Amino acid sequence: MRQTLVGVVVGTAMRKTAKVRVASQRMHPRVHKIVTCHKNFLAHDESEDCSLGDVVRIEACRPLSALKRFVVSEIIKPARTWQDPETGEVKR
Repeated sequence: MRQTLVGVVVGTAMRKTAKVRVASQRMHPRVHKIVTCHKNFLAHDESEDCSLGDVVRIEACRPLSALKRFVVSEIIKPARTWQDPETGEVKR
């Protein structure tokens, strides 16, 4: 079974690549309080369907480049969009 992570897309500036921010919670050793840690992963998005704010599931794969080790397997929840009533354009 391959490693799967769930995160939020924070960048789509590169072609066929999405930067996904994955959050994990850990117990602080001295304060004994739960702390949220974040890590960014570059994931391959072949069809370029991801947009900023999407919640996606990424899956481990063979190394695709120097930094890409994951591929976007599915979009769990698309980002919220709204339509400007004056201009009619869709905004995020």
